[in-house]
Amino acid sequence: MFRRVAIIGGGAAAATLLSELLERASPQPLHLDWFTGGGTPARGVAYGTTSERHLLNVRAASMSMFAGRPRGFLDFVQRDDPAIAGTDFLPRRRYGDYLEAEVARALQHGKVHGHHVNIVPFAVDALVPEAGGVTVIHGEESHRADAAVLALGALPPQPLAAVGADALASGRYEVDPWRLLAQLDELQPPPRKVVIIGLGLTAVDVVLELSACWPQAAFIAVSRHGHFPEAHLHAAGTPAGDGAELVEAMRDAPEIRRWMHLLREAIAQEGTEWRPVVDSLRPHLPGLWAELSAEQRARFMRHARWAWERVRHRMPPLVGEAIAALEQQGRLQRRRGRVHAVDVAGDSLQLSIRHAGATEVLDADLVIQTVGLDTDVRRSNHRLVSQLLTNAHIVPDPLGLGVAANQEGRLQHDGEHWPNLFAIGSLLRGTLWESTAMPEIRQQARNLADRLLGD
Repeated sequence: MFRRVAIIGGGAAAATLLSELLERASPQPLHLDWFTGGGTPARGVAYGTTSERHLLNVRAASMSMFAGRPRGFLDFVQRDDPAIAGTDFLPRRRYGDYLEAEVARALQHGKVHGHHVNIVPFAVDALVPEAGGVTVIHGEESHRADAAVLALGALPPQPLAAVGADALASGRYEVDPWRLLAQLDELQPPPRKVVIIGLGLTAVDVVLELSACWPQAAFIAVSRHGHFPEAHLHAAGTPAGDGAELVEAMRDAPEIRRWMHLLREAIAQEGTEWRPVVDSLRPHLPGLWAELSAEQRARFMRHARWAWERVRHRMPPLVGEAIAALEQQGRLQRRRGRVHAVDVAGDSLQLSIRHAGATEVLDADLVIQTVGLDTDVRRSNHRLVSQLLTNAHIVPDPLGLGVAANQEGRLQHDGEHWPNLFAIGSLLRGTLWESTAMPEIRQQARNLADRLLGD
């Protein structure tokens, strides 16, 4: 058992693990140091938004913080509004409220049972893991822990390689869309021509918010394949059984081309509706990912990742309709292609987009990068991550999907796994693939709490 644990990160994954530990019956009191990095603990980037337009992309009934209490979030919101249904897609702001409330409850529960929680509103600068414990350093202070958990969430976004230094210095190229949305009042006058790089769920949030705040602005969204995520159906679908037959066939042939063929066959058997087939695979994805060779994982990343994420991470129906309406009004256009260059051109930015051998040039008053979750520790400027890499305490995933770890979340170093240094959430994408949504994070938190209290 690890009695003293350092949890590093201030978002939902850290909050869920903290709450799991404090909820357990422990033979000895725990001492938990929670390094939140500033901001509002528990909300993180994902649930820090205050906009009612930013909705959860999972129905309310599936968003509990605890694997053992599946109705947790639904019960929380229904106390204020009994009319809310489990099939509703609610504002992410409400989920942030829920996380904060659950953390407050867990802290009180822990206090009653003799646990001590030290909330440190600073970022960690360095970690020194050793066989007998971990030293956690922030500023001129250090803390000693029996074990430490990295729950960092998404790393700070880095500009695309095609973006020129002058473009970055101009103030017209925004690498962090959430920072932009928090400072909209400072952009005066509002831009009229906005280019969005990326068409994932973050791009959807950005377009919805900016189109409402800047009614005169027109938007062009650019990505390699030119598609927004698919949308959920209004009515909740029923998974296609437990997916056991399909999963077994996939395990027998762990090869991406074969998997795509099997998926098409399974969808054809369901008729035209593919969503139940995709959803039936969700509990099995970590195990299936583990079956793939390094070569097949790289093939997936090159050829199939964009298509899988488009159908796996879907928009709420109302959001999909709002995006379609903007396109019909002519305020939103899509382009296919890779961004070859972004440079300053007079008072605006100029983008060169290449697709199918042709180059298109776009002018923009503002360019916003929304290319998705950044978990590539090899090119990150995150201070703690850089220190851990420099000192060979962690090993980067070869595909840029976080850090090398085993299925328990123990981080790898020098061909072995640390007995007392773990990760949870997005840094484990290279090990588990599906590791960013709440249903996966709560199961990771439950399993990791078992490890920390049982070792």
